[in-house]
Amino acid sequence: MESSLCTFSSSKPLSFSVSSFTKPLILPKTTFKQNPIRRSLTIRAAINRTKKEETVEVVKKHLENCYLVAGIKYKGLTVKQFQDLRNSLPETVKLVVAKNTLVGKAIEGTQWEALKPCMKGMNAWMFVHTEEIPGALKPYRDFQKEKKLEDNDFTGAVFEGKFYQPSEFKQLESMPTKAEIYAKLLGSLQSPASALVSTLQAPARDLVLVLKAYVAKLEEEGGGQ
Repeated sequence: MESSLCTFSSSKPLSFSVSSFTKPLILPKTTFKQNPIRRSLTIRAAINRTKKEETVEVVKKHLENCYLVAGIKYKGLTVKQFQDLRNSLPETVKLVVAKNTLVGKAIEGTQWEALKPCMKGMNAWMFVHTEEIPGALKPYRDFQKEKKLEDNDFTGAVFEGKFYQPSEFKQLESMPTKAEIYAKLLGSLQSPASALVSTLQAPARDLVLVLKAYVAKLEEEGGGQ
């Protein structure tokens, strides 16, 4: 049997250089460049984190010297309605839109943690910096009625460490004003003893308010002398 050999067209002997096998592999520079999409996502994440931290700090700032914090169902409100609502509120009341998770972080370890039951859905947060609670809540009630926003009710509130459900807001909205407390106290002091006894037998909450108002009045009078 005949054997066949592999032949090459060139009659010159083949020569191999070691360098041809050891030459380093050079990849295109673009291979090591950072993916522009990934870089964009990283920057966006950093910006979002910064905004979240700023929101938490804003909420903490509004909690200072605050008497009441209430949640309002924000979903469904237009930008214009929200602006009109803000303009209708007194200077002692601030309105902030913030995610529940960020508000929850801001109130950790404080009396305002009682707000957690109303942290569902989208909320706008009302920070009341006055003891005149009924007067602070009334503008929203008027706005709600005028714009027919029955679905955008209060989701809850915390006052003096206690959580109030939407069905309990009448207690907050019917609290006596300072003027009413003064009138009640002065009337009791000027009327027969039976009227004073009646005042003292009133619910403890009303009595505390009356006594606080009276002490404040005496301090004001003493300071003016």
